[in-house]
Amino acid sequence: MHEISLKLNPRQETGKKVSKLREQGLVPSVVYGGKAEPMSTQSEFVSTTKVVKEAGRHTPVNLTIDGKKKLAIIQSIDIDPVKHQVRHIAFRSIRQNQSIVTEVPVVLTHVGESEAEKTGLVVLQGIEHIEVRAIPANLPESLEVSIEALATTDDKLTLEDVQLPKGVEYADAEQDMSLTVANVYEPSALQAANDAAAGDAEDESSVEAENGSDTPQDAQDAEDKPGGKDQDEPKQSNVDAN
Repeated sequence: MHEISLKLNPRQETGKKVSKLREQGLVPSVVYGGKAEPMSTQSEFVSTTKVVKEAGRHTPVNLTIDGKKKLAIIQSIDIDPVKHQVRHIAFRSIRQNQSIVTEVPVVLTHVGESEAEKTGLVVLQGIEHIEVRAIPANLPESLEVSIEALATTDDKLTLEDVQLPKGVEYADAEQDMSLTVANVYEPSALQAANDAAAGDAEDESSVEAENGSDTPQDAQDAEDKPGGKDQDEPKQSNVDAN
């Protein structure tokens, strides 16, 4: 696995003062996990953006903070909705010998080379990420599966066709291996399905507008928490406050 490293410096600015860091080309962050107290940190914008692109939320990052080494994964990334730039990161520290659960991308290979595509059919991916369990050194950057053998609309790929690397297992011990990774469609059938879905979406939006539908509170709570409502991590508002 390709090693990714990032140097962090302790951060003193908190609350509204954090915005000044961004003006100086710095990205505020927090490192938490284990028995240690959460640590407010910051890093240079260009190098941080590069690390985010390389690591995503599945590849471990080797952090250096005041000369001390710490292994972590990116638990959450706050992106500016206008500038599309990283404006805050939450790192969760992990141990080299401890198995962790994280999402890894599922990547289709030999795209454009299948018999199905050569005859004008369309191959669509059904699963883009899957949760796996492994020690950091064994975590794959992605899980690859070839679509080269797909030929007709009767063909498909499922999780059974995905080969897990040694030392890696699915996070769910009862993972449904029949879940579809890729399907083959006739272009006309796909267009008809898309048109039907678009019509249903318009109808639903009309009903919601009439009823004044709002976001459910439990869904809003999950959005406010960087790692989702099942993750044990500080909320974003508390992170900046620290």
